Parts: sequence; structure tokens; C-alpha cells
Amino acid sequence: MSEGQTTPEVVLNEAAHRFEIREGDDVAVLEYRVRGAHALVLTHTGVPPRLEGKGIAGLLARTALEYAREHRMHVVPLCSFVRAYLQRHPEYMDLVEAQ
Repeated sequence: MSEGQTTPEVVLNEAAHRFEIREGDDVAVLEYRVRGAHALVLTHTGVPPRLEGKGIAGLLARTALEYAREHRMHVVPLCSFVRAYLQRHPEYMDLVEAQ
């Protein structure tokens, strides 16, 4: 987010199995599925072209990782963006489920 911008709200849409940010008609998502009781499988991040370059995908990833931490879940980062985010933010690596 650039200076002066408000941080968009991330909504957990459990029915659709995704974290969402809505801006007008555009919806950015981080899709997931739950495996067992303690694994959050992060499968896909999608950001519409109009929302690109605003840090939206990173905000979605951070929110999902914080959700996992808060709910004592491990994460399985199948999404390539989330894997790259984890490399840049090693403070979340303890959440990654051992393969």
C-alpha cells in the first residue's frame, strides 16, 4: 500500500473457501482448502489486473498465514505466490507443514 492509502479489508469467505478483497466489481482471492483439523492448504492467489501492484496478494497471504497461526494450523503452500511470499517472510516458515 502506498502512503495515504487505506489498507483494504480482507474477508474470510468460508463458504467459497477463500480469503477475499473486494474493490468495486473486482475481487482478489487466496483460495484454500482445509485438510484434517490442522492443515490449511493454500492453493491459488488471483488478483484482477486493476488491483495488481497494490500489495493485495501479499496482504491476502499475510492474512491467511496469520489466520493459520491464530488457529494453530499448519500451512501447505501449493500456490506459487504463497511459496515466494514465505521465502521473503521467514517469520512464517514455522507454519509450513513438514512434507
